[in-house]
Amino acid sequence: MPAQSTPEPKPNPEHPPVVEHLSGAHELLNALRRRIGEHPELAEAITKVETALSLLTVKTGGML
Repeated sequence: MPAQSTPEPKPNPEHPPVVEHLSGAHELLNALRRRIGEHPELAEAITKVETALSLLTVKTGGML
């Protein structure tokens, strides 16, 4: 059976700004957590940003 190759994801010029914004938001939220301590809503926001970054990574095939 011939090997099937998966197509390479095409670089999308929209992804870098999205990644930068999400990464920046993640850093800000973590800095806020260090400053004020644990808070349930803050933890939820951080989790949502991490999930968004993971989904973007999967959707782009890791080509961020």
